Amino acid sequence: MTDPLTETGPLAAELLALALEAARLAGDLLRDGRPADLAVAATKSSPIDVVTEMDIAAEKLITGFLAEHRPVDGLLGEEGADSPGTSGVRWIVDPLDGTVNYLYGLPAWAVSIAAEYRGETVAGVVAVPMRGETFQAVRGGGARLAGGPPLRCRPAAPLDQALVSTGFNYVHRVRSHQADVAQRLIPQVRDIRRSGSAAVDLCDVAAGRLDGYYERGLHPWDLAAGELIAREAGALTGGRPGQPASGELTVAATPAVFGPLQALLDEAGAWHD
Repeated sequence: MTDPLTETGPLAAELLALALEAARLAGDLLRDGRPADLAVAATKSSPIDVVTEMDIAAEKLITGFLAEHRPVDGLLGEEGADSPGTSGVRWIVDPLDGTVNYLYGLPAWAVSIAAEYRGETVAGVVAVPMRGETFQAVRGGGARLAGGPPLRCRPAAPLDQALVSTGFNYVHRVRSHQADVAQRLIPQVRDIRRSGSAAVDLCDVAAGRLDGYYERGLHPWDLAAGELIAREAGALTGGRPGQPASGELTVAATPAVFGPLQALLDEAGAWHD
C-alpha cells in the first residue's frame, strides 16, 4: 500500500496548516465567547451527556472554514457534520472535547481536528486553549507543541510505576463496569487520573505527562487527532491485543507500559460493558 504521506507530503502540510488555523479560531471562540449563563442545549446518550450552544457554534465555525478552503473534502463532526466528499480527504472534528468540563468552568477541554487521506490519518491538531497549548502531528513527521520542540513520551517504567488516565461513559450501566475495571487496575499501577477529555489525555501521553491512557466507548472524533499525536511522540496505541484503537477499547502508552497495560485491561474485560 502506498504511504499517503510519502505520496502527498505537500497535501499533508496543507491539511496541517488548515487544522491549526481552524483549531485556533474555534479555541478563541470557545475561550473568549463563553457566556456567563452557559446552559445545556441538548443531551445525547444520557441526561448527563450534554451539548452546549458553544459546541454547536464551534463546529459550525470549523466546518465552514474547512468547506471554504477545501469544498470537496469529506467531514465528520461530533455535532452532526457528515459528508463523504470526493477528494479522498476527510476531516474528523470534535469542536469541544470535554464539554462537561467546559460547562463547569474546568480547564481540561480541547478542540480536536484530524485529517484522513484515503482512510489514513495524516495530520492532527489538538488545541487546549486554557493551557495555551496546541499539539500537532503529521504522519511520519513527529509530534510537537506548536512553536516548540518535538514531543516524546516518557522513558521506560514498569507498570507498577505508571501513571495512567482513563475516562468514564455517561451511561450508568457502562460506567459501573468501568469503575470495576479501574478498581482492578489501581493496585497494579502508580495511580489513576481522569481529566474528562480523551484528546487531552492522549496528548498528555505524547508530552510525557502520563505513562498511559485507556478508555472504552470513544468515537472517531474523540481519538483521531490525539492518537496520531501520541504515536508520533513514540507511544504505542491499539485496542484489544492485535486490534486497532476503536470504540470497543482505546489504549495509548509508552512502549514499556503498553503491552502489560493492554493485557491487564483485556483480562479485566475493559472492552465490554
